[in-house]
Amino acid sequence: MSRKRPTVADIRAMKGKYQYSMLRVETVEELEAAQKAGIDMVSVPPQMMLLPHFREIAPSLFAVPGVNFFEVGTADDFVRWAFKLYRASADAVYCSASLATVRRLADEAIPVIGHVGLIPSRATWTGGFKAVGKTAQSAQKVFEAVKAYEAAGAFGVEVEVVPSQVASAISERTTLFLVGMGAGSGCDCQYLFADDVLGQNRKHVPRHAKTYRNFAVEFDRLQRERIAAFSEFVSDVRSSAYPEQRHEVGIEPDELRRFIENLPSV
Repeated sequence: MSRKRPTVADIRAMKGKYQYSMLRVETVEELEAAQKAGIDMVSVPPQMMLLPHFREIAPSLFAVPGVNFFEVGTADDFVRWAFKLYRASADAVYCSASLATVRRLADEAIPVIGHVGLIPSRATWTGGFKAVGKTAQSAQKVFEAVKAYEAAGAFGVEVEVVPSQVASAISERTTLFLVGMGAGSGCDCQYLFADDVLGQNRKHVPRHAKTYRNFAVEFDRLQRERIAAFSEFVSDVRSSAYPEQRHEVGIEPDELRRFIENLPSV
């Protein structure tokens, strides 16, 4: 049975009543799998959102294209960027730029999802790649950041690597849709990267990530098979085992004879 793609109004109405699932997908194959698996939301690279067949693949997924703010540019650049993606059927856009930029987007009725807690592009301000909000003072700053996004007109905010109790307390005190990444079930949505879920990430795996498959092992196996196949091809070429007659195009004997007769002598 087909699912209806939720609107912002639908999602707001379900705050506190339903846990949404969200993945960051990077390939069309992952996008198709998310649709078929019943995932609710996806974060996608902007170029994927612009594919003409995007909605054929993902008709019911609430799609949020996003990149780091410095890859887009100024507030004016963000508005143009967001309009282009919105026309391509994006449901919201991720924006970790300034609140002024968020206000510009909100003024144009573009649903915006901001970012608080551990923000990778700004981690130097919070002490690097570690949890944020583990002290009362730090937790207060996370809360204030959420309320600032709310005042700026954002639709939601990603809460990354914040104590679950802190995130829950904040969720009870904001109308924003909280997308939790390592922030507990008090958020409205649970967000992971497909790379981590599939075991494709060969780098550091975050504490909050859960791996459901080990694609890295399968990729290693396929690479060994790839090398073996290429090696066998080299061996066949050098031993004249390839090409065989079945790999070649034939010619009728009379046609070959006439062709040879018309050639200059060697």
